[in-house]
Amino acid sequence: METLIVLLTTLLSLRVAGALGARRFAAWPTCAAYALGVMLIMTGTTHFLPEAFADTPVPTHADLLPMVPPFVPFPGAMVYLTGVLELLGAAGLFLVRTRRAAGLGLTALFVVMLPANIYAALSGIPFNDAPAPPLWERVPEQALYIGVALWAAGMLRFPRRAAGDRSAHTAVISKQ
Repeated sequence: METLIVLLTTLLSLRVAGALGARRFAAWPTCAAYALGVMLIMTGTTHFLPEAFADTPVPTHADLLPMVPPFVPFPGAMVYLTGVLELLGAAGLFLVRTRRAAGLGLTALFVVMLPANIYAALSGIPFNDAPAPPLWERVPEQALYIGVALWAAGMLRFPRRAAGDRSAHTAVISKQ
């Protein structure tokens, strides 16, 4: 849940900065890219934290190991690998010319990591000494991260409404 709070708080803060004149953050998809990047820096670094941080509120490498499903080989290496991919994805989101590739790569990563979240929820694996988040919480949160990655990549667009148009608008997948 903390990651979701970081994502949404960063997204809204950047958009407010854009509304106040910071041109870089004038568009929602750009703000989404940066917000997801900030969140991934936070989560990606935890994959490398040693046991010395076990008494802190931050999860460590050891906290993430039990989430890896038994069918995945080399669980320790996989935790490190996903941390590296999260950090590389974050860096890619900050650069305009790599943002699309980073967003698509992160979408794939989030889909591949979904079984670990499902496994952890169904197995009741605690996370950082807290009760395991339930499946009904984990799957929609992961789906949201996939959506934000697609939005940041420019693959998911929200049409603008004309002034005075009160009809609901829906997301559309870009045909680019």
